[in-house]
Amino acid sequence: MKIALNIFPTDKAISPIQLAGEAEERGFESLWFPEHSHIPTSRETPWGGDPSLPPLPEMYWRTIDQFVALSAVAASTKTLKIGTGITLVAQRDPIWLAKEVASLDYISNGRLFFGIGYGWCVEEMRNHGLNYNERREVLREKILLMRELWTRDEAEFDGEIEKLEKSWSWPKPIQKPHPPIVLGGAVGKKTAQHIAEFCDGWMPLGRYGDVKRGLNLIKDAAAKIGRNLDNFELSMFCVAPIKQDQVMELSEQGFNRIILPLPAEDAATVLPILDKYSSLIQ
Repeated sequence: MKIALNIFPTDKAISPIQLAGEAEERGFESLWFPEHSHIPTSRETPWGGDPSLPPLPEMYWRTIDQFVALSAVAASTKTLKIGTGITLVAQRDPIWLAKEVASLDYISNGRLFFGIGYGWCVEEMRNHGLNYNERREVLREKILLMRELWTRDEAEFDGEIEKLEKSWSWPKPIQKPHPPIVLGGAVGKKTAQHIAEFCDGWMPLGRYGDVKRGLNLIKDAAAKIGRNLDNFELSMFCVAPIKQDQVMELSEQGFNRIILPLPAEDAATVLPILDKYSSLIQ
C-alpha cells in the first residue's frame, strides 16, 4: 500500500515546496493538489453537490494554480510523485491542457499522475461556458483528443464536440503512452464506461458510494469492450484520519494507494499531522 497526501495549496497554507520536501523526507509516495479556477459568490451549488455538508471552506477559492504549484514541487524534489487531484477537464481547453500535462510529466521525469473529474459546481462551469449536464461527454472527448496529442506525431480528432485538425505538439510525456489517467468520484454505469474506455485507475472519495459496487461496474464495463484490468490502479481519497486496520481492509479490496487529507493551514499545523501519518508507511 502506497501512502500519499492531498492538500489545497493556498496563499494561507504551508508552502507547496516546503510541504513537498517534508513529505519526501518522510517517505510518502506522492502529493496531490486539487483545483478550482474560482468560486462564484452566489454559492448556488452546495459543497460537492451535497446539501448535508457544511458551507464551502475558503480554501476552495484561494487555491494556487494546480500546474504552477506542481511544477514547483517537481523542481524541488527527486523521488516524490505528483498528482492532480483532480483536474476539472471539462472546464479547460484540451489542447493547452495536453501541453501542460505533457510538460509537467517531462519536467518531473515521469512522476505525474493525471487525476481527473467531472466537477460539481454548476455556476463555476457556467462561467467557463460549460453546460453542467454535458460535462461528462465533454470530458470524454477532451481526454480522447489529448491522448491523440500525447501519442501521435501528427494528431487529429473529429468528435461530436471537440475537433482538432492534423497538428504537431511536443513535448510528448515521459511516461508511455501517457501519464496514468485516474478518474475520481463515485461510479455509476456511465462513469464505469468512461473509466473502462480511457482511464488507468479509479480513486473514489471515502465518504461517497459503494466501493464494491463501483468496482463491479468497472469490471463489467471493461469486460464488454475486451479490456484487461491487470495494471489498473485503485486509490482511495480518504476524508478523515485512517487506522492501520482500515489500511489492511482497503488492501484486501484491491486498493494499492490511500491519499490522506491535510488541512490548508500553516506548517506548525500541518507538519505534526505528517508525523502521525508517517506511522502508516511501511
